[in-house]
Formats: sequence, structure tokens, C-alpha cells
Amino acid sequence: MSTSKNKNNIRRHVEEIWNKGNLDVIPELIAPNYVAHPLSGDDVKGTDGFKQMVVTQRTAVPDLRFTIDSMVAEGDIVAARYTATGTFTGELPGFKPTGKKGTVKTAIFHRFEKGKQVEAWTFSDTLTQYRQYGIPLPKE
Repeated sequence: MSTSKNKNNIRRHVEEIWNKGNLDVIPELIAPNYVAHPLSGDDVKGTDGFKQMVVTQRTAVPDLRFTIDSMVAEGDIVAARYTATGTFTGELPGFKPTGKKGTVKTAIFHRFEKGKQVEAWTFSDTLTQYRQYGIPLPKE
């Protein structure tokens, strides 16, 4: 698959899934064997795991909005920088909503096979996100 088609997958992924909450397009963009590797927490596996992650995030931050700041592609990898904004008004596992707004910078390396995302490595500024949303920082 061409790098331009993979980049279009990311654009559609952001707009349809994250910004509009259209979960019906997940099977078109995400492979059944998908694995996401966040910096903290367990890997997210498969289209069902991805869907649950989206539902959890969009429930906690219903006005969540992602903007693609930049994107580069080479071979089967698309690297993208994002800005996510939203208000923490719904529950996250282990955290009560605070009603505070936040802006978080994220970078994700997306790997593709046959036009679908199969793997992702996420790098987010979780410390800033916790501070802006008023979430207590973990104790060491």
C-alpha cells in the first residue's frame, strides 16, 4: 500500500473515529490483529480492544478533539504528531471527572499491512495531561 494511502487512513482514523465517534469504520481502518503499545498500561489488542479504548476515552472526554500537527511516512510506517483537546467530564477507570480542560501533545508511530493499521507505538505527555485535568499524580 502506498504511503499516501496510509496517511489518508490516519486522517480518516482521526476525523471519523476520534473526532466524530464513528466506530463503524474501525474494521475498515484497523486490522483484527492490531496491537497498540502505550507508554503506560497494557497493550490494546484487536479491533474490539481498540474500540473499547476509544469508548473509554470519549466517555471520559466527550468533547475530545484531535488535530494532526504533522505526519511523515516511509515504507509501512506513518509517524504523526497530534494535539488533543477536551474536558474531563466523564469517568476514567480509577479517576473521577474534574470538569477541567486540557491540551495534550502525542506522537504515534502507526505500522500498516495491506492498507490497515496493525501496530501503534504511542508517546504522550501524560504528566501534563494529569496536571491539566486535575488528576492526582501517581505516588512512587
